[in-house]
Amino acid sequence: ELPEHQRGDAVSSMVYEANARVRDPVYGCVGAISSLQQQIDMLQTQLALAQAEVVHMRMRHVTNSPENASPSSRSHMSQLSHQAKSLFSMDMVDQHHHNMEEDDSLWG
Repeated sequence: ELPEHQRGDAVSSMVYEANARVRDPVYGCVGAISSLQQQIDMLQTQLALAQAEVVHMRMRHVTNSPENASPSSRSHMSQLSHQAKSLFSMDMVDQHHHNMEEDDSLWG
């Protein structure tokens, strides 16, 4: 009952779902989606940690040359400090995620 222009996508979807069910008889597509979501979460955490490291390195650079710091760069340093504190809290999230991966062997 689908319009003709959507039939190809519907067949592709059914083939994908059937192949996913063959690879994972219990979870099928849901297992694949869940695995991809975990990868996204892990990569977002890694990105946040890398951004925090950049902020930390910038702060060290600015604090190592305070004689060159203008009032605006001191304000910028304060902003970087605030960003670093919020981003470094991601360490706890990363550790929690790592512990979950060790406990959860369903996703490979």
